[in-house]
Amino acid sequence: MAGVTTRRQAAAAQQEKNATTVNGNAAPVMEQKNAPRDILDDLDDDEPAENIFLFYPNLIGYARIILAVASLYYMPIHPRTCTLLYSISCLLDALDGIAARAYNQSTRFGAVLDMVTDRCTTSCLLTFLASAFPRWAILFQLLISLDLASHYMHMYATLALGGSNTSHKNVDKSRSFLLNLYYTNKNVLFIACFLNEAFFVGLYLLSFSSPLLSPSLLDTVPPSTAAAIHQGAQVNSSILSMIFANPYSAGALEMARANKMDSFWPWVITGVSFPVMAFKQVVNVIQLVKASRWLAEGDIEARREARRIAKRRQE
Repeated sequence: MAGVTTRRQAAAAQQEKNATTVNGNAAPVMEQKNAPRDILDDLDDDEPAENIFLFYPNLIGYARIILAVASLYYMPIHPRTCTLLYSISCLLDALDGIAARAYNQSTRFGAVLDMVTDRCTTSCLLTFLASAFPRWAILFQLLISLDLASHYMHMYATLALGGSNTSHKNVDKSRSFLLNLYYTNKNVLFIACFLNEAFFVGLYLLSFSSPLLSPSLLDTVPPSTAAAIHQGAQVNSSILSMIFANPYSAGALEMARANKMDSFWPWVITGVSFPVMAFKQVVNVIQLVKASRWLAEGDIEARREARRIAKRRQE
């Protein structure tokens, strides 16, 4: 048994081997950060294993996804239930950050999961609005494109030029004062994201409640029209026609009556949140432009360095 060494003893022996003498002087021991990967793994044997996927903030992130998917199921047929589920999913966005700081469980995976969930839920809601308001479909499509493009460019630029350990929320004031304020001030970030979502939720509710925007959803059916429908007459199409073969069938009418609501509060929500939504889109544009310029600066510097290396090789 004396000839058998443990993994930790082998690691220690490897470190002693690195401390050889050069010209009579002892060479410095290799720094731990430059040690072979297997040795570093051996040195961490005493640390408890961690499952990043089961960290509390990430569990909250999974709950957000489940609630978001459930809200999508109810989105075309039950606005109250959809709004409740969607709102809870959005509010949990603030809770996962609190949990991450409280339990010291901030991770890159959690940050990316949080951002991807935000982008996907907002995109799904805007996709529904594009179908609910076809005349404005191109506007909603542009908003989806701007949201995805600006965040992807910003994230990629941060990882490529800021380093793999740099958070996309670490924006220097010299690069953009507005982005620095948006990402570093938690109150500004929460209010901007919450009211941005509130604006689109308000539009979603108006698609079920406003005769001005969606008159076909609230039209009543007079007896003469109902009799004509039963005889096979054509009717105006609506979102309900996607679910029911006849939008004036018993099931469709019952669903419409159950979901009918007053449009006052949706108009209030939409009107109050509109300026913040516009501010959020301005931030997205600035984020896209700044990230593009940052990447271009990195490309210029990389090309300069490549030319220097080529010139030295020629000499």
